[in-house]
Amino acid sequence: MARATERKFAGMRLVQAAYHNRSLSLYAKLGFAVREPLARMQGAIQKTPSAYQVRPAEPNDLPACNALCMRVHGHDRAAELKDAVQQGTARVAEPRGRIKAYASSIAFSGHAVADSNQDLQALISAATEFQGPGILVPTRNAALFRWCLESGLRVVQPMTLMTIGLYNEPAGAYLPSILY
Repeated sequence: MARATERKFAGMRLVQAAYHNRSLSLYAKLGFAVREPLARMQGAIQKTPSAYQVRPAEPNDLPACNALCMRVHGHDRAAELKDAVQQGTARVAEPRGRIKAYASSIAFSGHAVADSNQDLQALISAATEFQGPGILVPTRNAALFRWCLESGLRVVQPMTLMTIGLYNEPAGAYLPSILY
């Protein structure tokens, strides 16, 4: 926190294990606000909706993905997404040739942004596996959470997204990351 203050970061965020009362209390005392209950989920669906093409993201997709993130979060994650494209983990979902969702990776350490739940579901459905210990699904998005459960994913751990400082309430569907 001292480093973030020293560097004048607009905000900080963290994901904490929801069942851990002492860490929740500590972070709240330090000024962090609870923003989103999350469920760490695991499993695989592997049935991309027929209206979508889900493919690896390419460098020329970056402007459309950054614009999408700006609409949903009020900022982009250009550097992280560029790295994910170079590493080959980024994916985009396109119905009718227009990018409606992207993910740096479908993983605990990756983030995803979409115009709608249906667009995000296409990305999740196409994943052959979730890298790391699963994905983080915002449980306040009841329709997405229910769809994940009905599609065979299972809750492994409840978690909480907390922030201090700048936070924009998302204006679309998303999966948060523990890294950013």
